[in-house]
Amino acid sequence: MKKLLLLAVLTIMVNQVGAQVKYEYPMPEYTPTEGNLQARKEFQDMKFGMFIHWGVYSVLGDGEWVMYQQKIKLDTYKKLPKFFDPEDFDADEWVKIAKAAGMKYITITSRHHDSFSMFDTDATDYDIIDATRFDRDPLKELAEACKKEGIKLNFYYSLLDWARDDYKNGKKGDEEAWGDYVKFMKAQLTELLTNYGEIGCIWFDGHWDRKKANWNYDELYSLIHELSPNTLIANNHHIQPIPGEDIQTFERDLPGENKGGYSAGVEISPLPLESCATMAKTWGFDLNDTKFKTTKQLVHFLVKAAGKNGNLLLNVGPMPNGEIQPEFVSTLKEMGEWATKYGESIYGTRGGVIKTQDWGTITKKENTLYVHVLDAPTEPYIFIPELMEKIKSVSSFDGATKIKFKQVKEGIFLYPASLDDESIDTIFKMEIR
Repeated sequence: MKKLLLLAVLTIMVNQVGAQVKYEYPMPEYTPTEGNLQARKEFQDMKFGMFIHWGVYSVLGDGEWVMYQQKIKLDTYKKLPKFFDPEDFDADEWVKIAKAAGMKYITITSRHHDSFSMFDTDATDYDIIDATRFDRDPLKELAEACKKEGIKLNFYYSLLDWARDDYKNGKKGDEEAWGDYVKFMKAQLTELLTNYGEIGCIWFDGHWDRKKANWNYDELYSLIHELSPNTLIANNHHIQPIPGEDIQTFERDLPGENKGGYSAGVEISPLPLESCATMAKTWGFDLNDTKFKTTKQLVHFLVKAAGKNGNLLLNVGPMPNGEIQPEFVSTLKEMGEWATKYGESIYGTRGGVIKTQDWGTITKKENTLYVHVLDAPTEPYIFIPELMEKIKSVSSFDGATKIKFKQVKEGIFLYPASLDDESIDTIFKMEIR
C-alpha cells in the first residue's frame, strides 16, 4: 500500500513538473519571414558570443542581484546612479576584445531586474542619461562599434522589475497597473529596435518571477515581428519555447542537460540552441568573485555546446569604470588563439551527430566530421558509437597524419599513434562518402 501511495505521489509530482514547463496562454500563429529563417541560420553558424551584464549595480561590486540579495531599499539603491561614471568605457575596445576572442555577436543588458535602463529612453528618467553624470548612451556607441567590426548586436531585456509600482501592483493582480507596465515595455522595445540600427536578437529574462502569469507575449512578440521581422527572439524562461520565439536558451547548461538546475522537464526543440555561462561565478561584476574558469574549461564548454548543435554565450561583467576585468580579457585572448587555429571545427558546423561521449564529441560541416577528443581515454583507441556514415578517411586536424580506423556495425574505432593528455582538444578529421 505504501509503495502504491508513493507511486501515486511521484506520478502527481511528474505531472505537475510537466505542467509547469509550458506557457498556458494563447499565442497568435507565427510564420517566420525568409529573412528571419536566414538570421536563424547565421546565428547557428556564429556559434560563439559575448554576454555583457553591466549596470549601476557594478558600483557595489557584489553582482547584479545585489539590491535583492542585500535587501537594499529602493530609495537607497537609487543613489547608486550618482556614483556611476564609467569614464574608461570604450565601446571599440569591448568589441575588439570580443572579436579577438573569436566571438561573432554581443548580447548586452539594456535593462536588468533593478529597473535601471542603460540607454537613452523617453519611457523613464531612471536611465543612464537622466540619472548619471556619464551623459552618454553606451548602447549607441556599442552599436556603432559593432557595425564597424562586423559583430552582431543583441539586447537583453528584463521582464521583471524590482522598482516600478506598475510591475509590483500588476504582480498583485491589478490589471490596470499590469497594462501600464506592458505599455512601458513596448515603448522601450520600440526604442531599442528603432534607434540602434539592425538588432540581431531581443533576449528576455525574468519570466520565472511570475511563472503562471500572462506576460502578454502575444503583444510583445508581435511588436518585435512588426518593427523588425528579421530580429530573433530568445526568452530565458526555463520552459518549452513559446510560439513566436526563434532561439531556445539554456542557462548555465548544455542543451538537454540540467546540471545548473534551471531546465527540469525542458526538452530540446528544433529551434537554434544557445547556452549562456559565466567566466567566474556571477554575471555582474563581483569584486570577491575569484572562481575563474580556465581557458580549457571554457573551450570544452564551447566545443560541447557545438557538439549538441548549440551556441555558447559567454558572459563578462564589466567593472564600474567601464573596463572588462583583466582576468577575463586574458582568458578570452587565449580562447581567441585557440579559435584562430581550430575555428574551422566550430564555426558553421552542426552538432547532434552522436551523443556526448566521455572522451568528447563530434561536429559536422558538409562531408567532414570533426572528432573532438577533450579527455583522452585510457584505451589505445577511440570508439565512436552508432555512427552509420561510411568513412572515407581519417586524419589529424592539419591533414599531415593519416589515422588508422576500423568501421564495424556498432560504430568506428580510431587508432591514433598517441593522444596528448595536456591538450585542450585533440581534433581528428573524418571524411565521409
